[in-house]
Amino acid sequence: MLTTLPPAQFPESSALPARSRITPALLACALLATAACYAVPRGLEAQSLLAIEDDPVQIAEREVAQNLDASTAAREIDAALAADDSDLAKSFVELSQSHGIALDPVQTGRVNAAVAKAGSSSQAMESFALGLVTGESKDAVGLAGTVTGDLFVFGDIRDAIREGGRWANGEKVDQLVLGLACVGIAITAATYASSGIAAPARIGVSLAKIARKTGKLSTDLAAVIGRSLRQVVDWPKFRTAIAGASISEPAIAVRAAREAVKLERAGGLLQLVRDTGRVQAKAGTQAALDGLKIAETPREMSRLARLAEAAGGKTRAILKIAGRGAIMLTFAAFDLGVWIIGALLTVFGLIASLKSTTERVTLRVIRHAKNRRLAAQQRFAATTVRS
Repeated sequence: MLTTLPPAQFPESSALPARSRITPALLACALLATAACYAVPRGLEAQSLLAIEDDPVQIAEREVAQNLDASTAAREIDAALAADDSDLAKSFVELSQSHGIALDPVQTGRVNAAVAKAGSSSQAMESFALGLVTGESKDAVGLAGTVTGDLFVFGDIRDAIREGGRWANGEKVDQLVLGLACVGIAITAATYASSGIAAPARIGVSLAKIARKTGKLSTDLAAVIGRSLRQVVDWPKFRTAIAGASISEPAIAVRAAREAVKLERAGGLLQLVRDTGRVQAKAGTQAALDGLKIAETPREMSRLARLAEAAGGKTRAILKIAGRGAIMLTFAAFDLGVWIIGALLTVFGLIASLKSTTERVTLRVIRHAKNRRLAAQQRFAATTVRS
């Protein structure tokens, strides 16, 4: 006779682990996978941006690669020619050629003609003389005349007497131009004494004055220069010394400026104007003025000088295309860090969700197999009892 096991010895289905829900786990995996597809590429990009945070050359290269194409170059060149800015048009031609962008030969010919016209002897001499005598200029040649006048102190004396006289008479005065003129006189003496070693700073002072007069000096940078001048120039002493001086009395202005200016206190200001002079030497006067309009701090001007040393004549086009993005990341380091952390958290969350889902599926498979064995045992037992 066959014997049967009592039902109590069979594992009951109630003894199995509670059924785990797979649908919520699968939904979480899908959501996290979607989030990872969005966050991970941006996190990788943020990591690459942080790697070049202190390299303005690579920052500018990235911006140009993203924003410059044949249509953009052609449009910018036409706009520069329409504005009679052959220097900017030439800069775009050089930048396009360096990136392998083909330009219309007819357009390139127009640029060459405009550059030749701007450099014609009669027009250049007239513009140079205007900049030299009045300190006002409308093109690169005129700016060269203004800088030359400052190098021979004439321009600084003119500005110091004009603005100083207005100040002594209680009239409206541009104290920034006045202070830079005083510093320029003092630096010029140092330039001659050092056989030209201070020339970049001397040129940088002139460019800062020009930028101020023409409205091309950024508000933030003007504030920085203003604070520096308050430490460098003894204003009461200068005002007393310059009172009543005229343009025919340059010695008074020179003596007043040299006595009022304390160059030993001008470390930060001198570094700023040196960087400006470096931009002018490598990329041209207009590029330096464009930089003074874009830069908001002396550090940004220093970064611009590094860019100009690498890019040369292409600097103006780079600044026109990218603006401040040519020297500074458009995202703050904090924002980039958030993207990196967000990408890491998303990946960890996805991994954890995949692990949980795998465990739930495995438990479901095991439970299904156990249920099948239990059902087979129950069928066998029922058959044996009937027998």
